[in-house]
Amino acid sequence: MLIREATPGDWPAIWPFFRQIVTAGETFTYPSGLSESAARDLWTQAPPDRTVVAVDDAGTVLGTAKMNRNHQGNGSHIAGASYMVDPAHSGRGVGRALCEYSIDWARTAGYRAMQFNAVVETNTNALKLYEALGFEVIGVLPEGFRHPTEGYVGLCILHLRL
Repeated sequence: MLIREATPGDWPAIWPFFRQIVTAGETFTYPSGLSESAARDLWTQAPPDRTVVAVDDAGTVLGTAKMNRNHQGNGSHIAGASYMVDPAHSGRGVGRALCEYSIDWARTAGYRAMQFNAVVETNTNALKLYEALGFEVIGVLPEGFRHPTEGYVGLCILHLRL
């Protein structure tokens, strides 16, 4: 698997699984009816922030990550990131590779920490991965997310000192 900078030509491969994940409404706080252009604008980051894709040997996009400042001004030393793995390629280490890549990116860019603002508490696979990589849950917003089948569940805030 190769992780590289996303190009405009990657969006047609990202959009179908982006739409599927967001429409499912189980893990992201994005509106389910997000248009393709709004989704592209939301996901693709301009430097110094970054959007990457994980691709296999054939060039198939397996997943994507966006990495950015989590805050502005005097909080701009904290990085954030979001990840989407094509469900057709889940369970193959794509999410771990993207997360590790983003941690390395944040360290290299001089950030002091990473913060994830809204990890849905029912997203147990993601939470296990983040905790295995050293993130700590530093708080939970009770009933901060309206899950389509579980009802109101918490949104976890995670932190990793770099």
